[in-house]
Amino acid sequence: MTTPLNGIAPLSHLGVIRVEGEDAAKFLHGQLTQDFALLGMDQARLAAFLSAKGRMQATFIGFKRSASEILLVCSRDLLPPTLKRLSMFVLRSKARLTDATADFALYGLAGDVVPGGGQPAWTKADVGAASVVHLYPADGRPRALWVAPAAEPAPAGPAMEPALWLWSEVRSGVATLTTPVVEAFVPQMLNYESVGGVNFKKGCYPGQEVVARSQFRGTLKRRTYIAHAPADVAVGAEVFAVPDLEQPCGTVVQAAPAPGGGTDALVSLQIAAAQGGALQVGNVQGVPLALAPLPYELLADI
Repeated sequence: MTTPLNGIAPLSHLGVIRVEGEDAAKFLHGQLTQDFALLGMDQARLAAFLSAKGRMQATFIGFKRSASEILLVCSRDLLPPTLKRLSMFVLRSKARLTDATADFALYGLAGDVVPGGGQPAWTKADVGAASVVHLYPADGRPRALWVAPAAEPAPAGPAMEPALWLWSEVRSGVATLTTPVVEAFVPQMLNYESVGGVNFKKGCYPGQEVVARSQFRGTLKRRTYIAHAPADVAVGAEVFAVPDLEQPCGTVVQAAPAPGGGTDALVSLQIAAAQGGALQVGNVQGVPLALAPLPYELLADI
């Protein structure tokens, strides 16, 4: 079933961390997986905040509102603990981190309402007081994130159900971390190096050695895939290869109801399991999974 993604959806599941001060970009550059030191006003960054062991604690879409103000958009359920952890590292940096969720309105734009149509992912444009960040498309339809001061009028266009936006997030193949899967993955297990979420040429940040080792020593054993299930599946649920129901081979990263029925999901799987054999969520009365092609190429090297 082909569902045209077109319209505007409020994104109440997301929150905003404001980082302001003359060291805002420098501070984030030293903490996250992407380059914020060279972040321009016409760019955005997909980035992750890692533990010392290289495990993802939160993911962000970050961009500048001004030379000294950067907004980080993340899953709202992760915002309080992430804000607390990041703030511990500010020390003498001239940067102040606050929860700015109440100060901004966030909308997802898809299809004909996206300003400028299909632009490269992680480019940013200012439309009046709003910041528009272009995202990866879903099923060929352009998508963007609209962030504006809360007092500004909503973007014009037909309404779209938030559930349809969440489905488009899965179909884009770009995962957003939420509470059930905190510290479950290194970035490459979610394909972050292939969708602009990791910069291997920047300086050190927490977990950087683990990320580099995974990339350059051939130790990566898992990737993220798009999958369809005929029934509901939960984020964080274990995935099994049908011949071996003793040991899980993957994890459900993100899931949303599919317009044609069932559930579409992002699943992080052992590469060997993804390349052959039947898969299911759960090892008792499991829900079968069928993998679908990713909408982007995985980078073989950097």
